Amino acid sequence: MALRKSSTRSRSKSKKTPMEKWLVRSVWIAIALLVFVGVAWHYRNGLAYYFSFKTDKKISAEEQKLIDVRNVEVLTRHHGNAIGFDVSEYQGEIDWTKVDSVESLYPIDFVFIRSTAGKDKMDACFKENWVGAGKRGLIRGAYHYYRPNENSLEQAAHFILNVRLKPGDLPPVLDIEKIPENQSMDSLIVGLHRWLNAVEKHYKVQPIIYSGEKYYDDFLKEEFEGYTFWIANYNFFVEQIEDEWTFWQFTESAEIPGVPGPVDINIYNGPKARLQKLRI
Repeated sequence: MALRKSSTRSRSKSKKTPMEKWLVRSVWIAIALLVFVGVAWHYRNGLAYYFSFKTDKKISAEEQKLIDVRNVEVLTRHHGNAIGFDVSEYQGEIDWTKVDSVESLYPIDFVFIRSTAGKDKMDACFKENWVGAGKRGLIRGAYHYYRPNENSLEQAAHFILNVRLKPGDLPPVLDIEKIPENQSMDSLIVGLHRWLNAVEKHYKVQPIIYSGEKYYDDFLKEEFEGYTFWIANYNFFVEQIEDEWTFWQFTESAEIPGVPGPVDINIYNGPKARLQKLRI
């Protein structure tokens, strides 16, 4: 009898009155609203731009809307930094006379242009892009796409043969993204050093290294300490350039007048005046 009474009291205590249920529901609704308001306030610059200027444009997917918001938010948070982009033959024919800003809001200061890949590949649009960017008055840089399973010195020679840098250009760039298939990482690192040393000897300036953040953290950060790094990180929740990154490629899906389709955007870790000091 005593046990049954205790159990009954316990069950009756666990039941919530309609008022208690309403209060619990109200608390959760309030929390959800606070989270929503917090997120909206955090991305207020991007959202204001989107609803003011983008609603009349055709967007193919909901994801693109979020990308547009983040792009504007990141650029707004780096007001005063030099802004640039990078291109290759994959962008197709570019009308350089129209290239001026990102989203018609943020002036473009520099551009990295793919020149070569591996030991024998020449970017089909490099010459036109190089000349066009120069006429447009942009600070130019040329980058080489490194193929891990090809001879490093042959790749360096290929870049040197096809890229003539002049005073005012940015240092040459080594783009390394792939894990080797037929060699160890130690062997790859030796090859990267050989490419960098050969190119530095020819141009009399230390090259820049481009890679993704994970590749940088896992393989490059310690081994190539002292080099200038250009890091790719498209994480939606990363909104600030790291101190150790000289350049940050934060998106691959921006819009620039004169460039067909989406394009990569880069932020320099400082104002244009400081970027000038990096030029050859």
